[in-house]
Amino acid sequence: MTEKSSGSLKKKIFIFGFAFLLLVLFITSIFGRKGLIEIYHIRKNYAALLQEIDKLKKEKSGLEKEIAELEKNPRAVDKEAREKLWLIKPDEKVLVKKRK
Repeated sequence: MTEKSSGSLKKKIFIFGFAFLLLVLFITSIFGRKGLIEIYHIRKNYAALLQEIDKLKKEKSGLEKEIAELEKNPRAVDKEAREKLWLIKPDEKVLVKKRK
């Protein structure tokens, strides 16, 4: 082989190797661990978790208001006992309607 064809072959191998390396880096950056697809799924999950946090904060606020009301209002305690626990006073009678 001549020096010119040997240099040309080395150049082609170098270009092929470099192109292969770029291809591997490109594929890894999209599909690999911590790639674009995984980042997309993580951000989507993060947004769902933020919504869940907001929902739970609202629920907590409502429960705190209910606790405060039950602590200071005896009628609220009576109402909750009747509605949720079906408790009655000794001299009361309960009428239950059948659902159709």
